[in-house]
Amino acid sequence: MSPPSDVSDSDGPTGKLCNWVHTLTSSDIPIDVALRAKHLILDGIACALVGAHLPWSETAAKAVSSMESPGHCTIFGWDKCLAPLPAALLNSTFLQGFELDDYHSAAPLHSNAILLPALFAAAEHASRDGSTINGEAFLLAVIVGYEVDPRVGLGLYGGHMLSMGWHSGAVFGPSAAAASVSKLLGSAPKVIEDAVGIACTQACGLMSAQFESMVKRMQHGFAARNGLFAVLMAREGYIGIKRVLERPYGGFLSTFGLGSGKDPPFRADEVAKQLGARWETMNIKVKPYASMAGTHCTVDCIIELQKIQPILRDVANLRSISRITIEMSEPALKHGGWEAKRPLTVTGAQMNCAYIAAVQLVDGMVTPAQFRQGMLDRDLVWDLIGKTVCKQADDLGGAWAQRITIEFGDDAPTLVQVVQTPKGVNPEMSNEDILDKWRLITKGVIDDMRRAKIEDLVLNLQKVENIVELVSLMAATTANPIA
Repeated sequence: MSPPSDVSDSDGPTGKLCNWVHTLTSSDIPIDVALRAKHLILDGIACALVGAHLPWSETAAKAVSSMESPGHCTIFGWDKCLAPLPAALLNSTFLQGFELDDYHSAAPLHSNAILLPALFAAAEHASRDGSTINGEAFLLAVIVGYEVDPRVGLGLYGGHMLSMGWHSGAVFGPSAAAASVSKLLGSAPKVIEDAVGIACTQACGLMSAQFESMVKRMQHGFAARNGLFAVLMAREGYIGIKRVLERPYGGFLSTFGLGSGKDPPFRADEVAKQLGARWETMNIKVKPYASMAGTHCTVDCIIELQKIQPILRDVANLRSISRITIEMSEPALKHGGWEAKRPLTVTGAQMNCAYIAAVQLVDGMVTPAQFRQGMLDRDLVWDLIGKTVCKQADDLGGAWAQRITIEFGDDAPTLVQVVQTPKGVNPEMSNEDILDKWRLITKGVIDDMRRAKIEDLVLNLQKVENIVELVSLMAATTANPIA
């Protein structure tokens, strides 16, 4: 294999991005960014452990294991190992398994589901040849991915991709996984460019996966697997698409920008904009509720009404409701405002504003318990869903904002509540909140000693000599939280 040289165009978006990935060092990372990243990693690990033995995760694990030979990369919570690509695919599927994981507020994607599975598999794969990757290098590689992921998405107008029907994270994700793993393994700029080129040509994901399918849980896993595959190929000298992001014909941005209806159809300058100055890591949000992010304003509107309206605190009064109207932005309507049909799968329930509103009204919470077998088909919940209408309201302003109006058939007053941004966006989940969430959702899934060891290693990541030490703690069998 010939020695690597410079990127093909250091002034283009792809070249700028690849050079930045290569040159970034731990000393360039602000202290608060590094601290936030460690808490985000902890949240991602929590979601993966919680998701490992959900029914759809077990279906995926058994299917993939039946077609793959044993390998050397850990399958979280299963006490088994597979090759790096299926390991990345499954671990991402687990992490995305219950709508509990992080999301970016401007360029919708779930960063941890794309990055952590690819990086952990890459680290274990490298260790087979005697290489040791320490915690500091791992943290730096994660932050690279946190920075690349949303910037690629912003080049395609972020959430507009959802409105077009693309599963945005599965489209934005392969390039970020490739950049992140390239950093972890110390790839040269030319090799990073090849990896990004190979990754981008595998980008895809349809948002119709959100209805009845299980595959919505796996689509970020395709991105994780494909980004890792791209790096391993590029490091062996396999040449990828050069200048893949900005190529006028068949390039990533120009092709996915077709039919966007935007002027310009894509924004190539967003890809490398303010790298190292504006830290997108700090814009990654953590979920307080076990549902799609676009339903969180729905939850918060109902919570506010329940606080101030005694009539909503008694479940017996809910059958008197005659109509519920949920108004929202166009992207939110397309993503979560579709009409729910009985019966509904867990995936569909977690993605639907009407269902989530009904659950919050009936149970006063939206946690994993609301999606246990038998909870999805309750008559009272479906009675409320049948009285709910979701519609677009352009007067609300922001993309997150929602207005809920609850009407009763008697002389009770009509109730109206507006929430501009949900909890998790404003106010954000603090590092302390994330720590509390980690401890809460893993209780009963792993034992206390294992939880404490993982927590200590992640929060002191720069002191970890070999990241495989952390991966090994994810191996033992975990419990199903909704069994």
